[in-house]
Amino acid sequence: MSMIQTGKVELSSQHPVETQGGNTSTFTRVDFPSAFPAGSDVIVQVTVQTFNGADTPGIRLHDVSETGFLIRINELFGAGVKGNGQHGPETIGWTAYTV
Repeated sequence: MSMIQTGKVELSSQHPVETQGGNTSTFTRVDFPSAFPAGSDVIVQVTVQTFNGADTPGIRLHDVSETGFLIRINELFGAGVKGNGQHGPETIGWTAYTV
């Protein structure tokens, strides 16, 4: 039987773009309202629900578990895009479910 939980979080970033994989020191912890059963495979999907900055925000997730996840917002950075990582406040909606 699958479970579904939803929520939202307000995020902003005053940090530069993170270029080192695994460095989560600038991430925010989101705890689920109720933990999923131990051993569950949890999927988290996120969507930016506001448009408060002219530049496109990127969202990174890490350490998804039965109890929550880590999330970070920053300006997009990649081929042809040179955001500095800093981004004003945006509302990020999330849905978590088991498979």
